[in-house]
Amino acid sequence: MDYIRLTRQFTFEAAHALANYNGPCKNIHGHSYKLQVTILGQPITNSADATYGMVMDFGDLKKLVNEFIVSPLDHALILREDTTPELVGTLQQLHHKLVLVPYQPTCENMLLDFRNKLQPNLPACIKLHSLRLWETENSFAEWYASDNT
Repeated sequence: MDYIRLTRQFTFEAAHALANYNGPCKNIHGHSYKLQVTILGQPITNSADATYGMVMDFGDLKKLVNEFIVSPLDHALILREDTTPELVGTLQQLHHKLVLVPYQPTCENMLLDFRNKLQPNLPACIKLHSLRLWETENSFAEWYASDNT
């Protein structure tokens, strides 16, 4: 049986700041992120199955990525969890959507976080093949399962 790759693209708006960085990205700034999620699997061969001929329903992939990545991050400010308590407290008092993460919120680290959230929630017969995250129109980072085996 042949393997097929499916890719779904997502977009979300988010801001972040890179703590202790010595460039302009140390300041809070935003991006229009674009995320490509590619999975690998074999089309379902059971003709009685509603998803016959599919690797995975695109709608199911969309639901999964929206639940674990897009919805939590869209229009949020992503900061390290060791950000000064005064700043965190002020943002929370002002009811800003704040996501605190245990890592520097770079494009690279965000991809690793996305991998960790998606892989265990995919059906057993589906493999996460790759992730690509654009931070700007001209700059992106990629994660490939095959690079990490």
